[in-house]
Amino acid sequence: MKLLDSDQWEEVFDSLTKNKTRTFLTAFGIFWGIFMLILLMGGGKGLENMLGNNFAGFASNSGFLIGGQTSMPYKGFREGRFWSIELEDVERVKNCIPEIEICTPMLTKWGSYAVRDNHSIRVSISGQRSDYSQVDNPKIKFGRDLNDVDNIQRRKVCVVGTRVVEELFPKLGKDEDPCGRYIQLDSVYYRIIGVSGKKNGGINIGGNAETTVRLPYSTMQQTYNRGSDVDILCLTAYSQYKMSDVQSRAETLLKRVHLIHPDDTQAVIKVNTEAIFNMVETLFSGVSILVWMIGLGTLFAGAIGVSNIMIVTVKERTTEIGIRRAIGATPRDILLMVMSESVVLTLLAGMSGITMAVLILQAMEVGLSEDTQNAQFQITFALAVGAASLLALLGIVAGLVPAFRAMKIKPVDAMREE
Repeated sequence: MKLLDSDQWEEVFDSLTKNKTRTFLTAFGIFWGIFMLILLMGGGKGLENMLGNNFAGFASNSGFLIGGQTSMPYKGFREGRFWSIELEDVERVKNCIPEIEICTPMLTKWGSYAVRDNHSIRVSISGQRSDYSQVDNPKIKFGRDLNDVDNIQRRKVCVVGTRVVEELFPKLGKDEDPCGRYIQLDSVYYRIIGVSGKKNGGINIGGNAETTVRLPYSTMQQTYNRGSDVDILCLTAYSQYKMSDVQSRAETLLKRVHLIHPDDTQAVIKVNTEAIFNMVETLFSGVSILVWMIGLGTLFAGAIGVSNIMIVTVKERTTEIGIRRAIGATPRDILLMVMSESVVLTLLAGMSGITMAVLILQAMEVGLSEDTQNAQFQITFALAVGAASLLALLGIVAGLVPAFRAMKIKPVDAMREE
Protein backbone atom coordinates (compact mmCIF):
# COMPACT_ATOMS: atom_id res chain seq x y z
CA MET A 1 0.00 0.00 0.00
CA LYS A 2 1.46 3.33 -1.04
CA LEU A 3 1.36 6.06 1.58
CA LEU A 4 0.11 8.70 -0.88
CA ASP A 5 -2.31 6.46 -2.77
CA SER A 6 -5.38 8.69 -3.32
CA ASP A 7 -7.69 5.70 -3.71
CA GLN A 8 -6.54 4.34 -0.38
CA TRP A 9 -7.15 7.64 1.42
CA GLU A 10 -10.54 7.94 -0.26
CA GLU A 11 -11.37 4.51 1.06
CA VAL A 12 -10.26 5.52 4.56
CA PHE A 13 -12.52 8.57 4.65
CA ASP A 14 -15.39 6.61 3.12
CA SER A 15 -15.06 4.03 5.88
CA LEU A 16 -15.05 6.72 8.59
CA THR A 17 -18.11 8.48 7.20
CA LYS A 18 -20.28 5.38 6.86
CA ASN A 19 -21.43 5.70 10.46
CA LYS A 20 -21.16 9.42 11.14
CA THR A 21 -22.64 9.33 14.64
CA ARG A 22 -20.29 6.63 15.86
CA THR A 23 -17.28 8.32 14.27
CA PHE A 24 -18.22 11.69 15.78
CA LEU A 25 -18.70 10.33 19.28
CA THR A 26 -15.42 8.43 19.07
CA ALA A 27 -13.51 11.45 17.76
CA PHE A 28 -15.02 13.70 20.42
CA GLY A 29 -13.11 11.86 23.15
CA ILE A 30 -9.79 12.68 21.46
CA PHE A 31 -10.96 16.23 20.64
CA TRP A 32 -11.97 16.96 24.22
CA GLY A 33 -8.81 15.49 25.72
CA ILE A 34 -6.36 17.50 23.62
CA PHE A 35 -8.60 20.59 23.81
CA MET A 36 -8.58 20.54 27.61
CA LEU A 37 -4.85 19.78 27.76
CA ILE A 38 -3.89 22.73 25.52
CA LEU A 39 -6.44 25.09 27.08
CA LEU A 40 -5.38 24.30 30.65
CA MET A 41 -1.69 24.54 29.81
CA GLY A 42 -2.16 27.88 28.02
CA GLY A 43 -4.34 29.21 30.83
CA GLY A 44 -1.82 28.08 33.43
CA LYS A 45 0.99 29.71 31.50
CA GLY A 46 -1.00 32.96 31.24
CA LEU A 47 -1.74 32.96 34.95
CA GLU A 48 1.93 32.33 35.69
CA ASN A 49 2.87 35.24 33.41
CA MET A 50 0.38 37.48 35.20
CA LEU A 51 1.90 36.70 38.59
CA GLY A 52 5.37 36.97 37.10
CA ASN A 53 4.55 40.45 35.78
CA ASN A 54 3.29 41.46 39.21
CA PHE A 55 6.46 40.20 40.86
CA ALA A 56 8.77 41.49 38.11
CA GLY A 57 11.45 43.83 39.40
CA PHE A 58 11.19 42.55 42.97
CA ALA A 59 14.30 40.80 44.25
CA SER A 60 13.46 37.14 44.80
CA ASN A 61 16.12 36.79 47.53
CA SER A 62 14.96 39.71 49.67
CA GLY A 63 13.75 39.92 53.24
CA PHE A 64 12.35 42.55 55.59
CA LEU A 65 12.65 43.06 59.35
CA ILE A 66 10.28 45.23 61.40
CA GLY A 67 10.48 46.08 65.09
CA GLY A 68 7.48 44.91 67.10
CA GLN A 69 6.45 44.17 70.67
CA THR A 70 8.29 41.78 72.94
CA SER A 71 6.44 38.82 74.36
CA MET A 72 9.04 37.73 76.96
CA PRO A 73 10.82 39.59 79.80
CA TYR A 74 14.60 39.86 79.44
CA LYS A 75 17.41 41.44 81.48
CA GLY A 76 15.16 43.67 83.58
CA PHE A 77 12.80 44.62 80.74
CA ARG A 78 9.18 43.57 81.04
CA GLU A 79 7.27 41.83 78.31
CA GLY A 80 5.12 43.98 76.04
CA ARG A 81 7.88 46.50 75.37
CA PHE A 82 7.82 48.23 71.97
CA TRP A 83 11.13 48.73 70.25
CA SER A 84 12.35 50.08 66.90
CA ILE A 85 15.18 49.34 64.53
CA GLU A 86 17.63 52.27 64.40
CA LEU A 87 19.87 53.72 61.72
CA GLU A 88 22.96 52.37 63.49
CA ASP A 89 21.55 48.87 62.98
CA VAL A 90 21.74 49.27 59.20
CA GLU A 91 25.53 49.48 59.11
CA ARG A 92 25.83 47.02 61.99
CA VAL A 93 23.88 44.33 60.14
CA LYS A 94 25.68 45.04 56.87
CA ASN A 95 29.15 44.83 58.43
CA CYS A 96 28.49 41.78 60.61
CA ILE A 97 26.80 39.63 57.98
CA PRO A 98 28.90 39.51 54.78
CA GLU A 99 26.31 37.37 52.96
CA ILE A 100 24.08 40.46 52.72
CA GLU A 101 24.31 42.36 49.43
CA ILE A 102 21.89 45.23 50.14
CA CYS A 103 20.90 46.55 53.57
CA THR A 104 18.80 49.70 53.39
CA PRO A 105 16.32 51.47 55.73
CA MET A 106 12.78 52.58 54.96
CA LEU A 107 10.36 55.00 56.62
CA THR A 108 6.61 54.72 56.06
CA LYS A 109 3.55 56.85 56.72
CA TRP A 110 -0.03 55.99 55.84
CA GLY A 111 -3.15 58.13 55.69
CA SER A 112 -1.69 61.34 54.26
CA TYR A 113 -3.22 63.31 51.41
CA ALA A 114 -1.44 64.52 48.32
CA VAL A 115 -2.95 67.83 47.17
CA ARG A 116 -2.74 69.96 44.04
CA ASP A 117 -5.15 72.87 43.54
CA ASN A 118 -8.62 71.42 44.17
CA HIS A 119 -7.57 67.82 43.66
CA SER A 120 -6.46 65.40 46.38
CA ILE A 121 -5.82 61.71 46.89
CA ARG A 122 -5.11 59.58 49.93
CA VAL A 123 -1.57 58.22 49.68
CA SER A 124 1.09 56.33 51.58
CA ILE A 125 4.50 57.97 51.93
CA SER A 126 7.74 56.00 51.82
CA GLY A 127 11.20 57.33 52.64
CA GLN A 128 13.89 55.41 50.76
CA ARG A 129 17.52 55.49 49.78
CA SER A 130 18.58 55.02 46.18
CA ASP A 131 19.73 51.43 46.74
CA TYR A 132 16.17 50.33 47.54
CA SER A 133 15.54 50.19 43.78
CA GLN A 134 17.71 47.05 43.77
CA VAL A 135 15.22 45.48 46.16
CA ASP A 136 12.06 46.66 44.39
CA ASN A 137 12.45 48.19 40.94
CA PRO A 138 9.94 51.08 40.60
CA LYS A 139 9.80 50.67 36.79
CA ILE A 140 10.19 54.38 36.12
CA LYS A 141 7.73 55.50 33.44
CA PHE A 142 8.67 59.19 33.30
CA GLY A 143 11.64 61.10 34.69
CA ARG A 144 14.11 59.38 36.99
CA ASP A 145 14.36 57.54 40.29
CA LEU A 146 15.68 58.89 43.59
CA ASN A 147 19.48 59.09 43.76
CA ASP A 148 22.19 59.59 46.38
CA VAL A 149 22.39 63.36 45.81
CA ASP A 150 18.67 63.71 46.61
CA ASN A 151 19.31 61.98 49.91
CA ILE A 152 22.53 63.82 50.79
CA GLN A 153 21.07 67.26 50.06
CA ARG A 154 17.67 66.41 51.53
CA ARG A 155 15.93 67.60 48.41
CA LYS A 156 12.17 68.08 48.47
CA VAL A 157 11.56 65.82 45.49
CA CYS A 158 9.36 62.77 45.03
CA VAL A 159 8.55 59.82 42.79
CA VAL A 160 4.81 59.18 42.53
CA GLY A 161 2.60 56.29 41.44
CA THR A 162 0.43 56.39 38.34
CA ARG A 163 -2.81 56.73 40.30
CA VAL A 164 -1.49 59.86 42.02
CA VAL A 165 -0.84 61.49 38.63
CA GLU A 166 -4.29 60.55 37.33
CA GLU A 167 -6.05 62.08 40.33
CA LEU A 168 -3.96 65.23 40.77
CA PHE A 169 -3.42 66.00 37.07
CA PRO A 170 -6.68 64.91 35.40
CA LYS A 171 -6.09 67.09 32.35
CA LEU A 172 -2.81 65.39 31.50
CA GLY A 173 -2.93 62.73 28.82
CA LYS A 174 -1.97 59.15 29.59
CA ASP A 175 1.42 59.61 27.95
CA GLU A 176 2.15 63.15 29.19
CA ASP A 177 5.06 63.73 31.57
CA PRO A 178 4.14 65.43 34.90
CA CYS A 179 7.76 65.77 36.03
CA GLY A 180 8.70 69.26 37.20
CA ARG A 181 5.26 69.96 38.68
CA TYR A 182 4.62 70.28 42.40
CA ILE A 183 2.34 68.48 44.84
CA GLN A 184 1.67 69.14 48.51
CA LEU A 185 2.12 66.56 51.24
CA ASP A 186 1.23 67.53 54.82
CA SER A 187 1.76 71.27 54.07
CA VAL A 188 5.12 70.70 52.38
CA TYR A 189 5.62 71.08 48.61
CA TYR A 190 7.60 68.51 46.63
CA ARG A 191 8.66 68.54 43.01
CA ILE A 192 7.87 65.44 40.99
CA ILE A 193 11.03 63.99 39.45
CA GLY A 194 9.67 60.62 38.38
CA VAL A 195 6.58 58.49 37.88
CA SER A 196 6.62 54.82 38.86
CA GLY A 197 5.03 52.49 36.35
CA LYS A 198 4.65 49.68 38.85
CA LYS A 199 1.11 48.34 39.18
CA ASN A 200 -0.72 47.25 42.28
CA GLY A 201 -0.52 43.53 43.00
CA GLY A 202 2.28 41.10 43.69
CA ILE A 203 4.50 42.27 46.54
CA ASN A 204 4.15 45.88 47.71
CA ILE A 205 6.19 46.98 50.72
CA GLY A 206 5.04 50.26 52.24
CA GLY A 207 1.69 50.51 50.49
CA ASN A 208 -0.08 50.33 47.14
CA ALA A 209 2.51 51.07 44.45
CA GLU A 210 0.04 53.16 42.43
CA THR A 211 -0.80 55.48 45.35
CA THR A 212 2.62 55.68 47.00
CA VAL A 213 4.74 58.83 47.10
CA ARG A 214 8.44 58.04 47.51
CA LEU A 215 10.67 60.63 49.19
CA PRO A 216 14.43 60.68 49.85
CA TYR A 217 15.03 58.99 53.20
CA SER A 218 16.77 61.99 54.77
CA THR A 219 14.05 64.36 53.58
CA MET A 220 11.30 62.32 55.20
CA GLN A 221 13.43 61.82 58.30
CA GLN A 222 13.80 65.57 58.76
CA THR A 223 10.29 66.60 57.69
CA TYR A 224 8.53 64.20 60.04
CA ASN A 225 11.14 64.38 62.81
CA ARG A 226 11.75 60.65 62.80
CA GLY A 227 15.20 60.80 64.36
CA SER A 228 17.11 57.54 64.10
CA ASP A 229 14.05 55.27 63.91
CA VAL A 230 13.74 52.83 61.01
CA ASP A 231 10.35 51.37 60.19
CA ILE A 232 11.53 48.57 57.88
CA LEU A 233 15.00 47.12 57.39
CA CYS A 234 15.24 45.82 53.82
CA LEU A 235 17.75 43.11 52.92
CA THR A 236 18.90 41.18 49.89
CA ALA A 237 21.35 38.30 49.99
CA TYR A 238 23.94 37.26 47.44
CA SER A 239 22.56 34.64 45.06
CA GLN A 240 24.48 31.74 46.60
CA TYR A 241 22.92 32.26 50.05
CA LYS A 242 19.43 31.59 51.37
CA MET A 243 17.54 34.59 52.69
CA SER A 244 16.02 32.51 55.51
CA ASP A 245 19.52 31.87 56.93
CA VAL A 246 20.68 35.46 56.45
CA GLN A 247 17.48 36.86 57.93
CA SER A 248 17.78 34.65 61.01
CA ARG A 249 21.32 35.89 61.63
CA ALA A 250 20.18 39.50 61.27
CA GLU A 251 17.30 38.84 63.68
CA THR A 252 19.68 37.33 66.24
CA LEU A 253 21.98 40.33 65.97
CA LEU A 254 19.15 42.82 66.46
CA LYS A 255 17.83 40.94 69.48
CA ARG A 256 21.24 40.95 71.09
CA VAL A 257 21.76 44.70 70.52
CA HIS A 258 18.28 45.71 71.70
CA LEU A 259 18.21 43.36 74.70
CA ILE A 260 15.43 41.08 73.48
CA HIS A 261 15.12 37.46 74.60
CA PRO A 262 16.68 35.14 71.97
CA ASP A 263 13.60 32.88 72.06
CA ASP A 264 11.09 35.72 71.63
CA THR A 265 9.35 34.92 68.33
CA GLN A 266 7.05 37.95 68.31
CA ALA A 267 9.50 40.79 68.87
CA VAL A 268 10.72 40.89 65.26
CA ILE A 269 8.30 40.79 62.35
CA LYS A 270 9.85 39.03 59.35
CA VAL A 271 8.84 38.93 55.70
CA ASN A 272 10.78 36.58 53.44
CA THR A 273 10.00 37.02 49.75
CA GLU A 274 12.26 34.09 48.87
CA ALA A 275 9.74 31.81 50.57
CA ILE A 276 6.89 33.50 48.70
CA PHE A 277 8.59 33.01 45.31
CA ASN A 278 9.36 29.36 46.13
CA MET A 279 5.75 28.78 47.18
CA VAL A 280 4.44 30.29 43.92
CA GLU A 281 6.91 28.20 41.89
CA THR A 282 5.87 25.04 43.71
CA LEU A 283 2.21 25.90 43.19
CA PHE A 284 2.58 26.24 39.43
CA SER A 285 4.67 23.09 39.22
CA GLY A 286 1.83 21.24 40.93
CA VAL A 287 -0.74 22.85 38.62
CA SER A 288 1.31 21.82 35.58
CA ILE A 289 1.52 18.22 36.77
CA LEU A 290 -2.24 18.18 37.46
CA VAL A 291 -2.98 19.59 33.99
CA TRP A 292 -0.87 16.91 32.32
CA MET A 293 -2.53 14.18 34.39
CA ILE A 294 -6.02 15.39 33.46
CA GLY A 295 -5.19 15.92 29.79
CA LEU A 296 -3.29 12.68 29.28
CA GLY A 297 -5.91 10.72 31.20
CA THR A 298 -8.64 12.07 28.94
CA LEU A 299 -6.53 11.42 25.84
CA PHE A 300 -5.85 7.82 26.79
CA ALA A 301 -9.54 7.31 27.50
CA GLY A 302 -10.27 8.66 24.01
CA ALA A 303 -7.62 6.38 22.50
CA ILE A 304 -9.23 3.38 24.17
CA GLY A 305 -12.54 4.48 22.67
CA VAL A 306 -10.93 4.68 19.22
CA SER A 307 -9.45 1.20 19.68
CA ASN A 308 -12.81 -0.27 20.71
CA ILE A 309 -14.60 1.31 17.76
CA MET A 310 -11.94 0.02 15.36
CA ILE A 311 -12.42 -3.49 16.78
CA VAL A 312 -16.15 -3.18 16.07
CA THR A 313 -15.34 -1.89 12.58
CA VAL A 314 -13.05 -4.84 11.90
CA LYS A 315 -15.77 -7.19 13.10
CA GLU A 316 -18.29 -5.61 10.73
CA ARG A 317 -15.82 -5.78 7.82
CA THR A 318 -14.76 -9.41 8.34
CA THR A 319 -16.14 -10.50 4.98
CA GLU A 320 -14.51 -7.58 3.17
CA ILE A 321 -11.17 -8.31 4.77
CA GLY A 322 -11.50 -12.01 3.88
CA ILE A 323 -12.13 -11.13 0.24
CA ARG A 324 -9.12 -8.80 0.21
CA ARG A 325 -6.98 -11.64 1.54
CA ALA A 326 -8.42 -14.00 -1.07
CA ILE A 327 -7.48 -11.74 -3.98
CA GLY A 328 -3.92 -11.22 -2.80
CA ALA A 329 -3.82 -8.61 -0.03
CA THR A 330 -0.95 -9.29 2.32
CA PRO A 331 -1.19 -9.08 6.13
CA ARG A 332 0.85 -5.87 5.86
CA ASP A 333 -1.78 -4.33 3.58
CA ILE A 334 -4.53 -5.19 6.06
CA LEU A 335 -2.44 -3.83 8.94
CA LEU A 336 -1.82 -0.51 7.17
CA MET A 337 -5.50 -0.21 6.20
CA VAL A 338 -6.72 -0.45 9.79
CA MET A 339 -3.86 1.61 11.21
CA SER A 340 -4.40 4.42 8.71
CA GLU A 341 -8.08 4.69 9.67
CA SER A 342 -7.15 4.86 13.36
CA VAL A 343 -4.41 7.47 12.82
CA VAL A 344 -6.54 9.64 10.53
CA LEU A 345 -9.47 9.63 12.98
CA THR A 346 -7.19 10.49 15.89
CA LEU A 347 -5.28 13.23 14.05
CA LEU A 348 -8.40 14.91 12.65
CA ALA A 349 -10.07 14.98 16.06
CA GLY A 350 -6.87 16.03 17.83
CA MET A 351 -5.93 18.81 15.42
CA SER A 352 -9.46 20.17 15.68
CA GLY A 353 -9.06 20.26 19.47
CA ILE A 354 -5.67 22.00 19.21
CA THR A 355 -7.06 24.58 16.77
CA MET A 356 -10.08 25.34 18.93
CA ALA A 357 -7.96 25.69 22.08
CA VAL A 358 -5.45 27.98 20.34
CA LEU A 359 -8.25 30.23 19.06
CA ILE A 360 -9.76 30.54 22.53
CA LEU A 361 -6.34 31.26 24.08
CA GLN A 362 -5.69 33.92 21.43
CA ALA A 363 -9.04 35.55 22.21
CA MET A 364 -8.21 35.53 25.93
CA GLU A 365 -4.79 37.04 25.27
CA VAL A 366 -6.19 39.84 23.12
CA GLY A 367 -9.17 40.56 25.37
CA LEU A 368 -7.18 40.62 28.60
CA SER A 369 -3.95 42.14 27.29
CA GLU A 370 -4.37 45.45 29.13
CA ASP A 371 -5.56 44.01 32.44
CA THR A 372 -2.97 41.24 32.49
CA GLN A 373 0.02 43.37 31.46
CA ASN A 374 0.47 41.44 28.18
CA ALA A 375 0.49 37.99 29.74
CA GLN A 376 1.19 35.21 27.22
CA PHE A 377 -1.56 32.59 27.11
CA GLN A 378 -0.47 30.93 23.88
CA ILE A 379 1.34 27.61 23.86
CA THR A 380 4.75 27.32 22.25
CA PHE A 381 5.29 25.89 18.78
CA ALA A 382 7.32 23.05 20.29
CA LEU A 383 4.39 22.13 22.51
CA ALA A 384 2.02 22.15 19.53
CA VAL A 385 4.38 19.86 17.57
CA GLY A 386 4.71 17.62 20.62
CA ALA A 387 0.92 17.42 20.95
CA ALA A 388 0.56 16.50 17.27
CA SER A 389 3.23 13.81 17.63
CA LEU A 390 1.46 12.46 20.70
CA LEU A 391 -1.77 12.28 18.73
CA ALA A 392 -0.10 10.30 15.96
CA LEU A 393 1.38 7.93 18.53
CA LEU A 394 -1.99 7.46 20.21
CA GLY A 395 -3.55 6.76 16.83
CA ILE A 396 -0.97 4.04 16.17
CA VAL A 397 -1.39 2.52 19.62
CA ALA A 398 -5.20 2.64 19.33
CA GLY A 399 -5.06 0.80 15.99
CA LEU A 400 -2.65 -1.96 17.00
CA VAL A 401 -5.11 -4.38 18.61
CA PRO A 402 -7.80 -4.17 15.89
CA ALA A 403 -5.09 -4.25 13.18
CA PHE A 404 -3.54 -7.46 14.51
CA ARG A 405 -7.02 -8.96 14.81
CA ALA A 406 -7.72 -8.05 11.18
CA MET A 407 -4.41 -9.61 10.07
CA LYS A 408 -5.47 -12.95 11.53
CA ILE A 409 -8.65 -13.13 9.49
CA LYS A 410 -8.48 -15.87 6.82
CA PRO A 411 -10.65 -16.06 3.73
CA VAL A 412 -12.22 -19.35 4.90
CA ASP A 413 -13.12 -17.79 8.27
CA ALA A 414 -14.61 -14.79 6.49
CA MET A 415 -16.82 -17.00 4.34
CA ARG A 416 -17.89 -18.97 7.42
CA GLU A 417 -18.72 -15.65 9.19
CA GLU A 418 -20.86 -14.68 6.17
